[in-house]
Amino acid sequence: MKLKLPEGTFKAYLFDCDGTITDSMPLHYIAWKKALGEWGCDFDEDLFYAWGGMPVAEIISTLNRQRGLQMPVDEVAHRKESLYYEILPRLTSVPEVLEHIEDQYGQIPFAVVSGSTRESVMASLTALNLLDRFETLVCAGDYQKTKPDPECYLLAAERLGVAREDCLVFEDAEMGIQGAAAAGMASVRVPLPRERGVLV
Repeated sequence: MKLKLPEGTFKAYLFDCDGTITDSMPLHYIAWKKALGEWGCDFDEDLFYAWGGMPVAEIISTLNRQRGLQMPVDEVAHRKESLYYEILPRLTSVPEVLEHIEDQYGQIPFAVVSGSTRESVMASLTALNLLDRFETLVCAGDYQKTKPDPECYLLAAERLGVAREDCLVFEDAEMGIQGAAAAGMASVRVPLPRERGVLV
C-alpha cells in the first residue's frame, strides 16, 4: 500500500510519531490495557484509537471523570510508559511513511508533532535509528492546547521557519487530521494497523 500525497509542493513534513512514523499503537495498547487493568479500568480498543494524539495524563484524567475512578494520574502514567519501554524491542516503523522520510530526507526539513512525552518519542525513534532525521520534536509539555487544536503544528512550522501553507502533515488519528486542517495545513492520513493488516 502506498500513501497518496495531496497535490502541491511542500517545504516541510510534519509527522505524528505513534502510529504514523512508528507502528507503536498496538504496543501502546498492550501497555495501556495492563496499566489500567491493574486499577480495574477497562479500555476499549476503539476508544483507544479514537483518542489517538491525546496525552497520557489527559487520557487517565478523562477516564477518571467518565468512570468515577480515582486512579493516581502520575503513577498510572509512569506505569504505562514503563510497560511500553519493556516491549519497545518489538517496535517497527510504518513502511508507507518511512518511504517518504527516506525519499525527502535532506531535501526538506522534518518535525515530529506528538501528544506523547519527549522521552517516549525519543525512545521510539532511537529504537528505529530515525531520531537524527528530524530537525525538531514538538511533544507533550511543549504546548498548552492538545490536538485537535492547531497549536502544536503551528509551533513546529515556526521552529522550522516554514509557512503553514507549505507544510504537509502525516497523521493516523482523526484528532490530528482535524488539528492540521485547523492550522491551515494539508494532510495525509496514515491507515490504522488493522487497516494495514498489522497484528501484534
